[in-house]
Amino acid sequence: MSNDHVRPTRAARPPRRGRLAAVAGLGALTLVATALATTQASAAPDEPLVGSSRDQTGKVQVVHVEAPTPAARTKVSKLGLDMTEHGDATGVEVVLHGSKDAARLRGAGFDWKVTIPDLQARMEANQAKDRRYDAATAQSPLPSGRTAYRNLDDYNREMSRLAQRYPNLVKPLTLRNRSIEGRPVRGIEITTNARQVNDGKPAFLMLGAHHAREWPSAEHAMEFAYDLVENYRTDARTRRIVQRSRTIVVPVVNVDGFVVSRTAAPLGDFSAFDYEMKRKNCSISVQTPADRRGGTCADNPAGRLRGTDLNRNYPGFWGGAGASALWSSDTFRGDGPGSEPEVDNIRRLVSERQVTNLITNHTYGNLVLRPPSIRSTGLSPDEPAYRALGEDMTDANGYANWASFQLYDTSGSTEDWSYWNTGGLGFTFEIGPDEFHPPFQQGVVNEYLGLAPSAGAGYGGNREAYYVMAEATVNAGLHSTIVGSTRPNRKLTVSKSFITATSPVIQTDGSTGAPRYYRDNLASSYETKGGQFRWAVNPSTRPLVVGRYGRDPQGPPQPSQALVNPAGTPAEGTYETATFTVAGQPSYDNGTATVVIDWPDAQVDWDVEIFDSRGRPVASAATLADPEQAVLIDPAPGTYTVRLINYGGGATSDWTGRVDYASPTPGTYSGLKEAWNLTCSNRNGRVLSTREVVVDRGETVRVGDPCTRKGR
Repeated sequence: MSNDHVRPTRAARPPRRGRLAAVAGLGALTLVATALATTQASAAPDEPLVGSSRDQTGKVQVVHVEAPTPAARTKVSKLGLDMTEHGDATGVEVVLHGSKDAARLRGAGFDWKVTIPDLQARMEANQAKDRRYDAATAQSPLPSGRTAYRNLDDYNREMSRLAQRYPNLVKPLTLRNRSIEGRPVRGIEITTNARQVNDGKPAFLMLGAHHAREWPSAEHAMEFAYDLVENYRTDARTRRIVQRSRTIVVPVVNVDGFVVSRTAAPLGDFSAFDYEMKRKNCSISVQTPADRRGGTCADNPAGRLRGTDLNRNYPGFWGGAGASALWSSDTFRGDGPGSEPEVDNIRRLVSERQVTNLITNHTYGNLVLRPPSIRSTGLSPDEPAYRALGEDMTDANGYANWASFQLYDTSGSTEDWSYWNTGGLGFTFEIGPDEFHPPFQQGVVNEYLGLAPSAGAGYGGNREAYYVMAEATVNAGLHSTIVGSTRPNRKLTVSKSFITATSPVIQTDGSTGAPRYYRDNLASSYETKGGQFRWAVNPSTRPLVVGRYGRDPQGPPQPSQALVNPAGTPAEGTYETATFTVAGQPSYDNGTATVVIDWPDAQVDWDVEIFDSRGRPVASAATLADPEQAVLIDPAPGTYTVRLINYGGGATSDWTGRVDYASPTPGTYSGLKEAWNLTCSNRNGRVLSTREVVVDRGETVRVGDPCTRKGR
């Protein structure tokens, strides 16, 4: 008997247009957008979309566009439609504002299905849920007990209260630059003897609200701060983290945009003047036409479209794919690499501390993303450890564990600068399966604590994922260590300065120009108390110059396996399943496992989705190709389930399948080594000695007494 399961129906697929490459290593998530995103590069820069988001008869809708390859998703992004910037291995989601948008998609040969038929109705329903939850709940199970979304004053007030209540554990932090509108950007630092900043401990930086409308991102960061300080005395795990590391929490990076979004009168129509859905900061680009420059950030002729996307403005790979050159786009990269004061704040903070671990929180997509953000850069030299750490966190929150490019290319993101240029391990969390700011109970309470129906239900949710990252901060195997001994009142400094190229810069007309260059100055200090010291630092050699990930095979690849086709054939629009088992070392070393599904009739179409033993999506292939091929990179040993979907006509031509294995590709490394400049000075600032220190990730280097010429 066939194991039939109903699959949601999709619009009719156009005729086959030849073979397309299968998507490698991607999950098949179900993402549901609820907000407007981007005017893309095909729109003229002086013609922003600033009118109503509806046509005369239709409602604003979210649709899932079938785009099963990175190339197809890029093609959708260039149609000038409103991209939600969220998608999965089968496609991307777009906000349709009427028949003209639909015609543009149809004319480009794309199919889609409607996921939200009326965005305004959804918004109104969410607001009603929040009112009911707040009224009925005296105190939530969150560490803070909150029952509703905070505003900026709430965050600042609560951080001040924590510092007052726990003066030994919490230090207030105000970042270097004020925002465009003059607001301070605040955070807190959590550790024992918190005011002794140069204490040599590894730092974990927790960020929220780079994007103004992504309210849960700030809430989750703040709740983790509460967990650390409230649990310090009663929980041994928390106490170890707080004693041995420094956690820096900046819940709202984009303070101006957040204030606009949180205080706006909700319209629910996702127009340019629906300020609640503002994403960017409040800067005004030099591109902005004169007639769009007036007014305030919260009330101006261009609406919420003015500003820079802070998570496309970091200088690492700035100007490349996945960001817009147009001022009116929601993914506008800014006028230059690192041009925004809010981005400069985070760059300075990371550059002046040894931030060995970083999480920047966003919504939405149920994803934990790691560098690289651009496919062409290749996997990072730390890919095995990076991927394993991501897996540990996704075991807790149930999210997909991806390299960022596996969703689509993105340039100018936070951790693609911080990792490649400083070596600190950074991740993006895309919180929740749908909506930029869903009902508070769903998007904050359930997602943070791992309560049903969140993906992390029963496994700890994002609270546990954050704890995993905090413990990784303490793990000396994931950063570097300098040890030695010296006299009291000595100040040690490690520093280096270097110039890096951005991506070749995509211009407003779509052409590509020369890269730009930017300078980073990394300098952090440790104030010794005399005697032995132990200083946690990032590796001296930047990942950007190390090379690219690969590894020498430790054994042969596993022999090919045939997939057993269940008896019968599932009805069109439903699916059946098969399983296969990946073996590991010492018997086999598999660099890839490729599921190949073939059928003889060219008019038939089977799609493929692959899930691990916990039911999490790990790969898919839903192209127009025959055969379909879904690739798992460095597959973990275990049993996998293949879902074979009869997308069209499978009853007349059943599938055959196999799993092919291949050895890993050997690594390619530059062999270059960079050094930290280690300087010792006395309390008067006089330099006593200077030397170079080369230290790799996971390595401990002993420098003796660094304040003497010979280190003895």
